[in-house]
Amino acid sequence: MFKLGLTGGIATGKSTVSTHFKEQHIPVLDADVIAREIVMPGEPALAEIVATFGEEMLLADGTLNRQALGSVVFGNPAKLQQLNAITHPRVQASMRAQIAAHEAAGAPLIVLDIPLLLEGHNAAGADAVMVVSVPEEVQKQRLMTRNNLSEEAALKRINSQMPLAEKRQLADYVIDNAGTVAETYAQVDAVLAEILH
Repeated sequence: MFKLGLTGGIATGKSTVSTHFKEQHIPVLDADVIAREIVMPGEPALAEIVATFGEEMLLADGTLNRQALGSVVFGNPAKLQQLNAITHPRVQASMRAQIAAHEAAGAPLIVLDIPLLLEGHNAAGADAVMVVSVPEEVQKQRLMTRNNLSEEAALKRINSQMPLAEKRQLADYVIDNAGTVAETYAQVDAVLAEILH
């Protein structure tokens, strides 16, 4: 089974590509979805977050107060590292279990949708890496529009990530998502044809 890592930068259109894979009935494991699942009420990670960062990390209904947690860890590398130590091993374990299940079911290809795939030095073990990219100006405009951000706030978020130019150099496949959706899908389909044949 071929494991294709899917990544990109903020507002480069990774979800557009991810949706296309799902429409082709290719299994997509989304690290962000798994990260949300492991902190649901009753999960050990949530209990550990509360034990580490305090009861104020819970909302009245017992779910994680993401805003409170975010305000504690963002801009504080030591606290962020503590949080990552709680969540990352669990996300990776869940991902490995799901990969094994798809492999056992005979899936020829699986997509690992991981925002920080390259920052994490491909810890997921993808056989190849696909980076969804757009020019920086397009990325900035999309992010400002999508999240209703000022130019300064958008650039701050973009600059907190590994530069897209660096990601493109590390990629096996680069999808240019600056054009139409059809053009993006055509590039993805060409990569699929290459991998599956």
